[in-house]
Amino acid sequence: MLDSEDFHRAVFEQCHLTPDRPIVAGVSGGPDSLCLLDLLVRAGLRVVVAHYNHSLRPESDADAAAVEGLASRLELTAVIERGDVRAFADQESLSIEEAARILRYRFLFSVARKHKAQAVAVGHTADDQVETVLMHFLRGAGLSGLKGMSVRTYLPTFDADLPLVRPLLGIWREQTVAYCADHNLPVRDDPSNASLQFFRNRLRHVLIPDLEKYNPRIREGILRMAETLSGDYALLNEVLGSAWEACLAQEGSGYVTFDAQSFEARSLGLQRNLIRRALERVRPELRDLDFAALERATDMIQGRSPGPVDLSGGVRLFREGGRLFVAAWEADLPKYGWLQIPQGELAIPVPGDIPLGGGWRLTGACLEMSAATLDQARQNANPFQAWLDADQLVKPLQMRLPQPGDRFEPLGMHGSSLKLSDFFINLKLPRRARAHWPLLMDQEKIVWVPGCRLAHSVRLTDSTRQVVYLSVTRMESEMLT
Repeated sequence: MLDSEDFHRAVFEQCHLTPDRPIVAGVSGGPDSLCLLDLLVRAGLRVVVAHYNHSLRPESDADAAAVEGLASRLELTAVIERGDVRAFADQESLSIEEAARILRYRFLFSVARKHKAQAVAVGHTADDQVETVLMHFLRGAGLSGLKGMSVRTYLPTFDADLPLVRPLLGIWREQTVAYCADHNLPVRDDPSNASLQFFRNRLRHVLIPDLEKYNPRIREGILRMAETLSGDYALLNEVLGSAWEACLAQEGSGYVTFDAQSFEARSLGLQRNLIRRALERVRPELRDLDFAALERATDMIQGRSPGPVDLSGGVRLFREGGRLFVAAWEADLPKYGWLQIPQGELAIPVPGDIPLGGGWRLTGACLEMSAATLDQARQNANPFQAWLDADQLVKPLQMRLPQPGDRFEPLGMHGSSLKLSDFFINLKLPRRARAHWPLLMDQEKIVWVPGCRLAHSVRLTDSTRQVVYLSVTRMESEMLT
């Protein structure tokens, strides 16, 4: 027997609904949604009836007409919309179930926004909760999946500000069927609920009855487990929130970056959950991340495998220097003030001043050699300043981008050279930065990699007579980009 007091408690205390604003109820015509509708009306809430016709069955038009007729008899506003789920599933390469879910929720939240509703209510029951937990378990989900659905939640993919509420989540399906019979509600039968073509139906009609042979109260056990894990998940979120604040370096459109050192100091469980949360921020529509993807991620973080790692839904995990990125492939990632120049070559005037792009400028000057100049050059700790022996340069100077086969003789290697690509790798210069990192050239060789190293052959020595001084600076207004 369905306890109306339990329902009232769920509606007003757990769902936080109020009588002063409308609520959109998703009504399919089945017993769960009709029970929900009737109970919401009896609770004194202002209900807008919303029905999405999936166009999947011959009876779908009749179902829509029945829901519209019931709303009319109850003197409620009804919004009916028809869509082509099969066409959408084919277009987006989705299962029928997932395509139907996406189109249905798009519709429900659009109705809610139009009617300035406080929430969208759906008729998910305790049976749906059990089935959802089993689905997540079979996929190898973590705690966020095994806790199941929440009575009140947000689905940012559809609307970040309007909640979705499930007042029947503690009520069993047989109770809604009995309620509809007791109150003469015109239930519409959906034959597709018996079809084993759909994964959820196979759980409902095959797996759960088999599990009940081992434990007749398996559904109650799974429901209690979900409720317990929901509390554990709330506790984890408190800990996770603190770790997130400590590890987060930057968040933008399509990416999250962590401070690698702080991230790696966390426990393995926290690392996995930080990655989950980052993925949710980057791709809110992804509903869970399987264990295999998390294992690939932690293997890369702990150095057991190279990166980048494909997580899910076009999101990758990779390391750049002291940062870990969780980023969509299409995201415009920050350059962190890297020195970058466009395609082509720049003639470098000495003396002179020339813009390099991105707020960067190069200034050149000619100096007479002196003991003070030599000391200044040798004590310099700024890699964006350089003192070059003018007599060792084959002028004119130019700046260009790296090219295949480039070699460089870094200061300190005493005439030995190495591939420029290896030099960049040794410096841990991020891969994204290398293609447009400028090289200062004379007519024969690379003489300076600004921000990195001077060439050994053009360093100042006791025999130097003329000096070329170069400085690359960035305007203060550009420093945060």
